[in-house]
Amino acid sequence: MRLSVFKTYKLYVGGKFPRSESGRVYEVTDSKDRPLANAPQSSRKDARDAVVAARKAFGGWSGATAYNRGQVLYRVAEMLEAGRFVGADGAAVRGDEPYTAGRCLWFHRDFAPEEQVPFTVGVVYRDERLVVADKPHFLATMPRGRHITETAVARLRRELDLPALQPAHRLDRLTAGLVLFVVRPEDRGAYQTLFRDRLVRKEYEAVAPYDPELVLPRTVRSRIVKERGVLAAREEPGEANSESRVELVEHRGATGRYRLLPATGRTHQLRVHMNALGLPIVHDPLYPVVEEEGAADFSRPLQLLARVLEFTDPVGGEPRRFESGLRLSAWPEG
Repeated sequence: MRLSVFKTYKLYVGGKFPRSESGRVYEVTDSKDRPLANAPQSSRKDARDAVVAARKAFGGWSGATAYNRGQVLYRVAEMLEAGRFVGADGAAVRGDEPYTAGRCLWFHRDFAPEEQVPFTVGVVYRDERLVVADKPHFLATMPRGRHITETAVARLRRELDLPALQPAHRLDRLTAGLVLFVVRPEDRGAYQTLFRDRLVRKEYEAVAPYDPELVLPRTVRSRIVKERGVLAAREEPGEANSESRVELVEHRGATGRYRLLPATGRTHQLRVHMNALGLPIVHDPLYPVVEEEGAADFSRPLQLLARVLEFTDPVGGEPRRFESGLRLSAWPEG
């Protein structure tokens, strides 16, 4: 039996997201036993840190004008009236309910406006355990940074009425293709372990320049480093931590269609390796040159597609193979 690795849920104290000292998490469900959230079980030290943070904030609150404080209180009243505060059972809390010591309440913050991605998320396969989706270009797999509501998991939860749906792995926002989602939270660890232990065969397709002098197929191995806050990853000397096989499928003039088989899963790995071969993927905004960030140009999607996922199901034991129904626009059929 393989160990399941679960996500670490964190607290929010003093504007930061520290891990709870206890390291324990409990699931919050509604009146129909549907999961609402995962809450860290705080220790006395965690509670003390929260009190210290609240005391530090007191000066700013007491120093605010009566008008500003009134705005905040009015917004809280609006949220209560709209049912935005809920209890552990998922039921809305009324503003006239009496105070109860030790009661936990939850609310979701208002999301900042996001640029809508004008492409749909296709469902390739669905059963009681899995959803396999065709994620379009420009759509993030899961909430991260400024992408919260415009993500594949958020859309699928709404469209399929599966509030507990979770991705088993992540596909880069600019890359299109297959993403595996898990329906039941208790199954997620088993499917995540497949990807962690490299037991999933992944096949990608890319459109890039064709170089008749480059001998293919070949396996590329290198050390890739991706620093937090830096858009592009880089290769540097040292022990290899990434491996990709690159095969030429066909070419039309100066453009080629490639099959890419990653053995590892470093950030931007296929894009870095193709660029290192002198074959930067068509419409790549980072390799070889980092372009200025701006509004997405939906007419120029990165020509990289996660085409195939293949593995032995860790729960049912049956062989699984899924193929994307998407096509790369720079390589039309026929």
